[in-house]
Amino acid sequence: MPDFHSLSLPINGALFTVGALLVWFAGTKLSKYVDLFADRTGIGQAFAGALLLGGATSLPELATTLTASYSDAVEMAGTNLLGGVVMQVAVLAVIDAFIVRGQPLTLFSPKSSLLMVGIMLILLVALATAAIGSGELFSIAGIGAWPVGLFAAYVLSLWIIYRYEGNPRWEPRGEIAQPPETARDLKDAHHAAYREVSTRRLVGYFAIASMLVLIGGYVVAKTASVIADQSGIGQGFIGATLVALATSLPEVSTTYSAVRFGAYSMAVANILGTNGMEIALFLPAEIAYRDGLIFDAMQPSAAFLGSMGIIVTSLYLWGILERRDKQVFGMGVDSLAVLLVYAGGMAIYWTL
Repeated sequence: MPDFHSLSLPINGALFTVGALLVWFAGTKLSKYVDLFADRTGIGQAFAGALLLGGATSLPELATTLTASYSDAVEMAGTNLLGGVVMQVAVLAVIDAFIVRGQPLTLFSPKSSLLMVGIMLILLVALATAAIGSGELFSIAGIGAWPVGLFAAYVLSLWIIYRYEGNPRWEPRGEIAQPPETARDLKDAHHAAYREVSTRRLVGYFAIASMLVLIGGYVVAKTASVIADQSGIGQGFIGATLVALATSLPEVSTTYSAVRFGAYSMAVANILGTNGMEIALFLPAEIAYRDGLIFDAMQPSAAFLGSMGIIVTSLYLWGILERRDKQVFGMGVDSLAVLLVYAGGMAIYWTL
């Protein structure tokens, strides 16, 4: 890969755009492949969105985190992960406002398993916030206890989600909103186009699309980091905003695509599952960072990002649980609340 620091700002901007387009194209393919795979295997959209889509679309975050940590930009690595949690929930609100028509997004997602995914995410973010506040407790061979514990908690949460979705203890009551006819028609047409494709080949397509997301996400993240240096803006704020936005492009594209063909539960699970993966990435960040322990190197202000992540996730769980059909400015009340919290929170974080 070239030395992006030796390139001019316009060239880095052009490379950023190319990488973003690659991420968008491959990301839209990923959601289609995972939806087909979930239908064929019966593993459930919430689990498929949390594990398969969440894992694949976290590849840019993994590349960015490892690169930043190895380059001693540990503050950017940490704020990118926590800022990404907040950013990606805001993605749901934007999609609710501009893509979903007629009724709020959470009205189309009447699955109790999504509440379980969200609760597990809140637990993970709360643990990460506690780690920032306390600092590292102890370490072995340069690996702190907190990152290991966070990764173990993430794996445990996946097992709990999978077990619960296979045997939910309760189901929502009341009228179940159906996807618009255009979305169902689009999904049916998409499945018909892949009817003759074997599951093995489908897995191969998924792997290729994932690799393209990784390559595009790496270029996007590297150029965004260099653009931040060339513009003179602080590392922590850039990590929580520009880099978080850049590495969230796969989530934007896959969520947009999933909503277009009516896989609303997968769209929500994709975002919540990806955010859980964000917290698990503190372990590879710890391994890559060799000048100390990552939670000892992070600024206390990063805990504010964790708190914001808990707030915006709780707002969406409220929306899923209450399932109101009221819209404000073309979006659900929960989505509007998320956008207001995000805008206000980023303004406060700028002052920190």
